[in-house]
Amino acid sequence: MRPMTPDDLDAVLFIEQAVQRFPWTRGNFSDVLDNGYVCRVDEAEDGIRGYAVLMLGVDEAELLTIGVAAAHQRKGVGRVLLNAMLELARERKMARVLLEVRPLNAAAIALYRSAGFAQIGLRRGYYHNEGGSEDAITMACELGEGMYGQE
Repeated sequence: MRPMTPDDLDAVLFIEQAVQRFPWTRGNFSDVLDNGYVCRVDEAEDGIRGYAVLMLGVDEAELLTIGVAAAHQRKGVGRVLLNAMLELARERKMARVLLEVRPLNAAAIALYRSAGFAQIGLRRGYYHNEGGSEDAITMACELGEGMYGQE
């Protein structure tokens, strides 16, 4: 696991476009890099296997995107990325991490639940889809003491 750089964008975009129905653009990834978001890639000898982007707030963070190359799915790469982002949030004294997930993405929901995330809400019409839009499940993982939190 290492920080994402602009040189990684071709590989990250290749994965993003292969695994997401409505992928982020090069501009989206460039923007998060330029604005200092926590961007990481998981790399092996054969190249980048996955990536994740975390936006830090005052005392909570939001996992904006996470993706794993199709050839590496169901091999623990997503869990490694997720756990690394949660640890980075803890190191930065975040009280919790939030995310949105499509209700039909059962594999992602199972991964998030196994990492301690629980559903805290539903965002109507959050995601674009072929029919217009679909809802998003909002999930949170409580990390404990935050910058302004209690012990």
